[in-house]
Amino acid sequence: MSRFVSAALIGAAMLVSGNAFAAYNVAVGKAVYDVSCATCHKTGMMGAPKLGDKAAWAPRIKQGLNVMVAKSIKGFQGKVGMMPPKGGNAKLTDQQVGDAVAYMVAGSK
Repeated sequence: MSRFVSAALIGAAMLVSGNAFAAYNVAVGKAVYDVSCATCHKTGMMGAPKLGDKAAWAPRIKQGLNVMVAKSIKGFQGKVGMMPPKGGNAKLTDQQVGDAVAYMVAGSK
């Protein structure tokens, strides 16, 4: 991804969601997504909302970024699918998970 697009995503995310995004790095989140999240969020595996699917992400985004990050860190069993803790990659830090969630939210509004 070009630096311009990364900067644009970060800027858009901060404008749309206010201070919650300030704690996360969307550009780093893309790298985490590519390695650890894309398997499910690109295909919809286990009911994961696909990156860019505005309808699927809208009710999640409504909960707020901090709630989504917490559920992604701890894991979550929903009506349609499930999210394993840290997406099944226990080596990820909480910050990396938050960065990836912020990236997916920015790309799904």
